[in-house]
Amino acid sequence: MAGPLHGIRVVDVTTNISGPSLTMILADLGAEVIKIERPNRGDDSRMMGPLWEGEGVYYLNINRNKRSIVINLQEEEGKHVVYNFVKDADVFVENFRYGKAEKLGFGYDKLNKLNSKLIYCSLSAYGQKGEKKYKPGYDAIIQADTGIMGINGSEKAGPARAAVSILDQGSAMWGAIGIISALYERKKTGKGQKVTTSLYETGVFWMGYHMLAYMATKTEPKKMGSNHAAFAPYGAFETSDDPIMIGVSNDSLFEKVCRVIQKEEWITDDRFCTNIKRVKNRTELNELLENQFKTNSSAYWLEKFDKEGVPCSIIQNVSSVLQDKQLESLEMLASANHPKISDLKLPRLPIRLSNSTLEIKKSPPLLGEDTVQILKEHGINDEHIQILLNKGIIQ
Repeated sequence: MAGPLHGIRVVDVTTNISGPSLTMILADLGAEVIKIERPNRGDDSRMMGPLWEGEGVYYLNINRNKRSIVINLQEEEGKHVVYNFVKDADVFVENFRYGKAEKLGFGYDKLNKLNSKLIYCSLSAYGQKGEKKYKPGYDAIIQADTGIMGINGSEKAGPARAAVSILDQGSAMWGAIGIISALYERKKTGKGQKVTTSLYETGVFWMGYHMLAYMATKTEPKKMGSNHAAFAPYGAFETSDDPIMIGVSNDSLFEKVCRVIQKEEWITDDRFCTNIKRVKNRTELNELLENQFKTNSSAYWLEKFDKEGVPCSIIQNVSSVLQDKQLESLEMLASANHPKISDLKLPRLPIRLSNSTLEIKKSPPLLGEDTVQILKEHGINDEHIQILLNKGIIQ
């Protein structure tokens, strides 16, 4: 079975993490993605270490199911090769700094004249308006600028960035949703449109709860480590061996915790009998709980809590996650037939469609490995291809 976006052609001039993550989503859903890369070094993520047989693991993670062609976009002949692609494309995706697409000749107005049905997606750091729109910005910078880093970490250790690219890949998700929505709209109108999203807008959206909480209380949220501002107890606790994470979001779950640790009197204790009171007295409650948890092992407590239906987990490291039977049961890692890495496995998209197949059909391409094939498919003959090669327009 073909993916739901089978037949959709995407021209991808993105680099780094956000844009390639977006086009990977489209590719996994079945779209044909032509990944246009710079001569010699290609996508910046190719050199984001560690390297695995010479390939950056960031690149490997987010570029499967695409074809790579190397084109020098600084040269007019290179631009016209891309214009030829755009004429019969459905989607064009760029993540240049604000204004650069227009300077290069790939702005929305220019490409819309070539193909009025084109869905044009611009994914940027700070969005299309405001004084910061020209600023460069990586994931961690925008985490700082949207307040995420300000509430992450702990009061003792100070601010910390989320250790995964939540804004790069979060904005990629919004971009993909926007593109799919625009494709659906095009079925009704016959017209393309421009889709925009940014890391900054994604960060503000993720911060929605904390912003509303501040509006309501006029109190700045604190860095709480593994704890949750709205619930208690909710966080990591030491045991006699390894720490565990528990999450209690209502009074019923708290009662179960009390029964497990044989402290039923806390259920009616005026300090802890409601979630609001537990949040207020969080420090005292956490200390009392940890004293109880230290009397036995993590395995002991997890077994007890699992039996009672209390959300809990050990705090796994990456190597233990890779051995987790749940990961295996869900088949979250799929093999990719890579020409240089024999045992490459990649995390699949975390969605399933009952009537469509979402497969990793093609490994992350080597730099320019599909150049000749793509050009021939667009009517460029061998002689012209050799001329472009000799001029350095393509590689």
